[in-house]
Amino acid sequence: MRLRFDRKRRWDAAAQRSVVMGRREMVASSHHLATLAGYRTLAQGGNAVDAAMTMVSVLSVVEPHSVGLGGDAFALIYLSHEDRLVGMNASGRAPRAATIDWFHQKGFRRMPERGILSVTVPGALHGWAEAVRRFGRRTLAENLQDAIRYAEEGFPVTEVIAGEWRHMETFLRTQKEASKVYLMGGKAPEPGQVFRNPDLAEALKTLARDGIEGFYGGTIGEAICRSSDDLGGLLSMEDLRAHTTTWVEPVSTDYRGYTVVELPPNGQGITALQMLNILEGEDLSRLGPHHPDYLHLLIEAKKQAFADRDRHIADPRFEDVPVGTLISKDYARRCLQRIDRRRAQHPPAPLFPGSGSETVYVAAVDRQRNACSFISSLFMPFGSGVVAEGTGILLQNRGSAFSLDPSHPNRLEPGKRPLHTIIPGMLFREGGFLMAFGVMGGDMQPQGHVQFLVNLIDFGMNPQEAMDFPRVRHMNGMEVYLEEGIPEETVEELARRGHRILREPTPVNQVGGGQAILWDPARDVLLGASDRRKDGCALGE
Repeated sequence: MRLRFDRKRRWDAAAQRSVVMGRREMVASSHHLATLAGYRTLAQGGNAVDAAMTMVSVLSVVEPHSVGLGGDAFALIYLSHEDRLVGMNASGRAPRAATIDWFHQKGFRRMPERGILSVTVPGALHGWAEAVRRFGRRTLAENLQDAIRYAEEGFPVTEVIAGEWRHMETFLRTQKEASKVYLMGGKAPEPGQVFRNPDLAEALKTLARDGIEGFYGGTIGEAICRSSDDLGGLLSMEDLRAHTTTWVEPVSTDYRGYTVVELPPNGQGITALQMLNILEGEDLSRLGPHHPDYLHLLIEAKKQAFADRDRHIADPRFEDVPVGTLISKDYARRCLQRIDRRRAQHPPAPLFPGSGSETVYVAAVDRQRNACSFISSLFMPFGSGVVAEGTGILLQNRGSAFSLDPSHPNRLEPGKRPLHTIIPGMLFREGGFLMAFGVMGGDMQPQGHVQFLVNLIDFGMNPQEAMDFPRVRHMNGMEVYLEEGIPEETVEELARRGHRILREPTPVNQVGGGQAILWDPARDVLLGASDRRKDGCALGE
């Protein structure tokens, strides 16, 4: 892979900071305290899996609107000594009492977006612990210590997080327990203000002492179910006790000689692979990253891949998802032929609205070149809005992604996992590990994965440039959000082709944020990138 490194820093370039480089080990996250905790974990003898879990647990404290013990998680883990890649699905399932008939009888025609009825079993903690138990070197308790300290002693709220927190202030006020825990005097914390979460600190201490049984069967689980009962929800202790993490076989496609790896359904990883397969039919390198032909093709490929996502992706234990067909090169060629190169096409209505950027992604590579690509989320900001009383734990709202149409593959059923948005990625070349990467943000994630990889592979950008370069996000219908930095002539041409362009500044980030760690095997050097749109960093030596 030939990467571009400018000898003279151009101050108008997309990346305003250099790639982080090191020879021994590296970590990257969306918050500097999490990155520092992950690096300490490596320095104390932990491996990439330990570092990833440490970082995601700290992020559950310092970035509480995005991730937490009440969320879900997915991971790709590369074990260098075995030359083996494993996939982890730690997403939760619908309560056993959740049926379409029950919701229809209550007058619902689509799943509630927020509140206790949008909650599925939280799978994140189980996945964190199982990953460490199977592949880590340290204990769950050791990896939780930094999160406990920041929850107990407090941390200064960073600028981006403060802005996203403030945007959800009105919503939090409508939730009794969430307002008590996550607002300070009825307001979101300001940048630099120290925020403490003593209830969450006690919950983390309980888990460090008793293990995850305290969550999936003990006092914390009882608090979750008690809060669910009080609010008219469906979660039961039986649902929590029955939860398991699933170890899955990753799926991949070849893109211009590189193997791009994602996780299979119920996640949307195959959507990114399908988009890449469609784009491979065009020589993008001759166009350049701002060329309207490239961006038009990208948007139209997204529409086709997402139509297939919403039509087919569901829990494979309940439905036969045609993964092989959707990520085949023949199918991609047919998709490419359907694209009008001069005119934007109307896509079908989405299954559910996009969820912004409320996810955290972390990457870690250790001295042995084990690598962990790890993503965890509450789905929408502050999830369901429900905090289990006395625990500080926010519950996700992943159930909102189910369909209440009995004929839809992603229909609600007891014990079923919904279509899921969070996707970790990895890149290989000639069978060897090359990179752990991820871009956060609901339906932005496949779009972000594709743009990052095209920047890297087709346009020769270094990882920081590829991560920071202005992004495009197809929203709904004909709406396309173009980030600042895309030339006006490109904007005008896309508008002429029928795209409805959105460029006004928005209260929250619309194009996600990401991290990446790339290994250059020729030099045995690690290259780290952390998105300019977030508060994080990469760190290594």
